[in-house]
Amino acid sequence: QRQLVESGGGLVQAGGSLRLSCAASGRVFSRYNGGWFRQAPGKEREFVAAISWTTSSTVYRDSVKGRFTISRDNAKNTVYLQMNSLKPEDTAVYYCAAAPDFTSILRISGVDYWGKGTLVTVSP
Repeated sequence: QRQLVESGGGLVQAGGSLRLSCAASGRVFSRYNGGWFRQAPGKEREFVAAISWTTSSTVYRDSVKGRFTISRDNAKNTVYLQMNSLKPEDTAVYYCAAAPDFTSILRISGVDYWGKGTLVTVSP
């Protein structure tokens, strides 16, 4: 059974850093594009970042450009999200995602696999 498991969430002060990890079982990431979405309280889930499994090309939402970095280790079937200069508005549950096409990973409807999420809380 294919599964995505996130870790690394927690409470951090504004300006701090966290590194999220997403470990895949069942060879999910060996040929899939990886991504991160987030959902803040009372808001819809939104795209954060994605990485191509073929070229390692990356895409970010504008509000996290220059602060977040997505990376992957195919040998470990793991995708990472390094988050620096965190802001209170980054507070959300962060979800790992996988999709077969790089365009698909950019939208919720295109995701094939979801993790259960990890909570990131940024205090002022």
